[in-house]
Amino acid sequence: MAVNVSEDAALELKRAHTESNLTEDTFVRVGVLAGGCAGFEYSLSFDDKYDEQKDSQYDQHGVRVVVDKKSALLLDGAVIGWHKSLERQGFTFENPNATKSCGCGKSFQ
Repeated sequence: MAVNVSEDAALELKRAHTESNLTEDTFVRVGVLAGGCAGFEYSLSFDDKYDEQKDSQYDQHGVRVVVDKKSALLLDGAVIGWHKSLERQGFTFENPNATKSCGCGKSFQ
């Protein structure tokens, strides 16, 4: 399985999906883009366009997650988490394939 979603992150994704009034056909797309201060950056968005040839899909704690096959190579075993503190809140990525990441945790090498 390419990407795992923690229970806390799944709850937050479900909340965002509901608050955005998205249809049941809308899923969470996780990917990797070239850029960021370390070479690649994580991408997390809602989408409704699925391509069986290019995408893989998983169900994680009731959240439909889609990853394109190229990104899956860089995200294999990664965990999407949710962090909330007085200082900040947001999604986190723990990626065993990253050899280096930036200080903000949004990009990696």
